[in-house]
Amino acid sequence: MNKLSHLTRTSLILGFFFAFDKVLAFGRSILIARQFSLSVELDAFNVANNLPDLLFALISGGAMAMAFIPLLTEYLTLKGRAAAWDLFSRVANVAFASTAILAVLIAIFADQLVQAEIGIAPGFGPEQQALVAELMRLNLIATLIFSISGLVMAGLQSNQHFILPALAPSLYNVGMIIGALVFSPSEPYVLGPVALPAFGMGVHGLVYGVILGAALHLGIQIPGLIKYKFRWTPSLDIRDSGLITALRLIAPRLLTMFGIQLMFIARDNFASRLDQVGAVTSLTYGWMIMQVPETLLGTAIATALLPTLAEHASRGDWQTFRETMEKAIRVMLALTLPVAVVMAAGLRPLVAVAFGFDDPGTDLLTITSRIYLLTLAGYAVQETLARAYYARKEPLVPLWGILIRLAIYIAIGIAGVTVLRDVGAPIIAAAELSLTVEAIVMMIWLNRRLDAPIRVLPAIGKGLVAALVGGITAYGLAVLLPGPGYITALVGMTTGGLAALAIVWSEARLIFRL
Repeated sequence: MNKLSHLTRTSLILGFFFAFDKVLAFGRSILIARQFSLSVELDAFNVANNLPDLLFALISGGAMAMAFIPLLTEYLTLKGRAAAWDLFSRVANVAFASTAILAVLIAIFADQLVQAEIGIAPGFGPEQQALVAELMRLNLIATLIFSISGLVMAGLQSNQHFILPALAPSLYNVGMIIGALVFSPSEPYVLGPVALPAFGMGVHGLVYGVILGAALHLGIQIPGLIKYKFRWTPSLDIRDSGLITALRLIAPRLLTMFGIQLMFIARDNFASRLDQVGAVTSLTYGWMIMQVPETLLGTAIATALLPTLAEHASRGDWQTFRETMEKAIRVMLALTLPVAVVMAAGLRPLVAVAFGFDDPGTDLLTITSRIYLLTLAGYAVQETLARAYYARKEPLVPLWGILIRLAIYIAIGIAGVTVLRDVGAPIIAAAELSLTVEAIVMMIWLNRRLDAPIRVLPAIGKGLVAALVGGITAYGLAVLLPGPGYITALVGMTTGGLAALAIVWSEARLIFRL
């Protein structure tokens, strides 16, 4: 019971820090949007992040952490902290060396990677493609830093320490905000009585902000390494048995993350072919808007869940494993279904005020965000299911899931740039509905492995009723109440959210009993 209480507290703490991070992320995005609007420069910046993000996701935190945490947890439980840090060092050394080699190759062939028909942005003009390649090369510096910082997050989480890893993304956003306020502008940005220095780097200043953010992301976690007595092992010996075991678990995760990141590359590839200025940026920002509730509900709970699930699996306590999973998924379904609809109902006035786009740009971002919100419940559940399989040391199952999702995504994307081309960016966003299909398939497969199925229908039923009531309430108040649109939208969303919460409370309160 103490462990479950610890899990609940950890989930809530992570939710708080993730919320703080999202506030900074939105502030950063609003600053950047108001500086560059829906422009070719901002599209180029967003596209330039793709391959560095792919490299980071594959080599360090994104790919390795989820598969690596259960193994580190096992080492800590059975062999002690010194052995765990030795294994961590060996994996980190391989990760950094691999990242450095691939970064050099990407830098050399950046132009070809951008221009290729199946590359990053084949639909952009020559000048915009050259800018993408230039920004991408610069971005690789941050990727090298992240190749270590992402794994440090996994090491600290394996030690049941979550606060510094949860703060790290906020420090990354601080770096990007400095890039937007100081490095990019040609004229000083005035904050009250203070005029900030202006370096006049334009869109390049945003990338220098990314590099600064990456350094802060790593730096904030160093005290955690000191606290848990980290000792570096300077070895690249790939014959080490622990490293071989880690790589065997990580290899399927590498392929899984490659599939996930390939969808982001495909997204911008498709968007670059639409001849629609702002298509890439609307997809990037629409995804970010959906990520706010997903991170607070899905990622926070799933991140806290993984070490605990790994402990249950290592002891063979499958009943507690299933009960913990069921509670977590019921909470997510009961909350994400109404949250998605309530947010969609009141979104447009808030988008208009926050980003300052013209009416067509605001409409484009609003519809794109609403479509992404349809994937919210599936995304949150998929995050938890994926971690359940990694805790069970069955990394091939998420790989099969992502292959199904990728096939559906590519099919919808191809339709979006051919027969449905006039729809524009929203049809590319609709391809993310493949996430829900993946979550359903993974749930079916997990239930076949457990002694009893995870029961989710009551949570789905209550979530849908709450979504209907909350959505109608939010939209009705936003339209009927007098006053500025953003005020009536906030009132409507708050009231609709409370009405929805009352309906799903019996499911939502399970979060306090994880």
